[in-house]
Amino acid sequence: MFSRINSMGLFGIDSYMVGIEVDCGQGLPRIEMVGLPDAAVSESKNRVRSAIQNSGFSFPQSRVTINLSPADIRKEGSVYDLPIFIAIIKATEQFRANVDDCAFIGELSLDGLVRRVNGALPMVIRAKNSGIKRVFVPVSNARECSVVEGVDVYAVSHVREVTGHLTGEKALMPVEFDTCYNDGNLLPLPDFKDVMGQQQARYALEVAAAGGHNIIMVGPPGSGKSMLAKRLPSILPDMTFEESLQTTELYSVAGALPEGVSLMTQRPFRSPHHTVSPAGLTGGGAIPRPGEISLAHNGVLFLDELPEFSRLAMEVLRQPIEDGKVTISRASASLTYPCSAMIVCAMNPCPCGFHGHPKRECTCPEGAAKRYLARVSGPMLDRIDIHIEVPPVDFEKLSSRMPSESSAEIRKRVNAARKIQQERLNGSGVSCNAKMDAALTREFCRPTARAMEMLEKVFERLDFSARAYDKILRVARTVADLENEKTIDVQHISTAIQYRSLDRKFWR
Repeated sequence: MFSRINSMGLFGIDSYMVGIEVDCGQGLPRIEMVGLPDAAVSESKNRVRSAIQNSGFSFPQSRVTINLSPADIRKEGSVYDLPIFIAIIKATEQFRANVDDCAFIGELSLDGLVRRVNGALPMVIRAKNSGIKRVFVPVSNARECSVVEGVDVYAVSHVREVTGHLTGEKALMPVEFDTCYNDGNLLPLPDFKDVMGQQQARYALEVAAAGGHNIIMVGPPGSGKSMLAKRLPSILPDMTFEESLQTTELYSVAGALPEGVSLMTQRPFRSPHHTVSPAGLTGGGAIPRPGEISLAHNGVLFLDELPEFSRLAMEVLRQPIEDGKVTISRASASLTYPCSAMIVCAMNPCPCGFHGHPKRECTCPEGAAKRYLARVSGPMLDRIDIHIEVPPVDFEKLSSRMPSESSAEIRKRVNAARKIQQERLNGSGVSCNAKMDAALTREFCRPTARAMEMLEKVFERLDFSARAYDKILRVARTVADLENEKTIDVQHISTAIQYRSLDRKFWR
């Protein structure tokens, strides 16, 4: 007796079809599983045996061979419990139904309950692209899978619901995509109206949000660097459906998708502690999982106290920041994850934090400030578009009752500027100024003759790198977009140059 059931496998963020083949033949009662299963897959035979017996079916008293095809790809996880269950009861003719157009995903408990698995969304997307019409998933995964059009997704909590639907005993209704994408599960974000003073830093963050630029803030403790950074998501442009789907896939694979959320509609904000390892930032594991920079895809990665991160952790970010993707190579696999995120950094000017403070004296030994900044390499700083100093806030501004501008007002200008960029860059494959390559920069970032003359003088005097030159032009383009100006003039270039403070000033 033989049966074949469709399921899905996961390889990084990509999925592939897996055929679950079961043969119940003559021989002593025994279960053999082949097809490169890992420990979790091999243990599924014990879970499935108990689930079959506790759900009112009979486990075959014969030799059972389970093959997971393709046999040359290693299978991992508990996602194959449900399809193995269906394949065994179908092979023993305890269940009759046509399941050629179906795929099954889910872990089983010993009593037949269907449990959540990681990576359900990319699996369902691949199932649809492979011609599958019906997919059975755990109830906990149903909302994320409901966003996929062109395939019927059925949410099941027990194996009896699957067999009942397929035999016509009790039909299930496909899960419909709800209004979560428009208004559901939106968490309240900190608002810029709570920030008193710091007008220069606020505008720098507005420029960064409008153009998708990386930014670093330098200032003494308590000046508001972290407070400003945590409010950045509240002024970022609205996510498109494609961006939401990309981010949701990553969170699904990592098992970090919040309960009950069908689609990530808020841009992610990740803030790892400075003790994080390089693998924690970029991703790791035997089969590498997404790291912090990938979980911040289409959002913000905030590195607070940047010099306190290990040198290796900082340097491992250099290529992903530049390329917008990270490739993780292991003996068993080499995977690539997207990581197009805004990098926001904050740091003190010295170990004690008060170097250059107008009122408090720095207690660090001579040269400590220079050594502290040197913990962040020049190539790393060169990849950050905007450098801004955040001074301490005086009492008059802190105690002022004048309301600060809200995030909603700032976001209107950011969305308007981003719309200009999307229209300009339509068809180029990028959506904001920060992502332009050298060719697009030359095409769309052409300063006036006066602005170019000023940039030339500053470039020669401060010895900017070629990367810094391109970044100044892109930031100037964003400043002009915020002012709805078509040409880049002197004031736009001068603003962008001011945002290279760590190039202009080496702490002394």
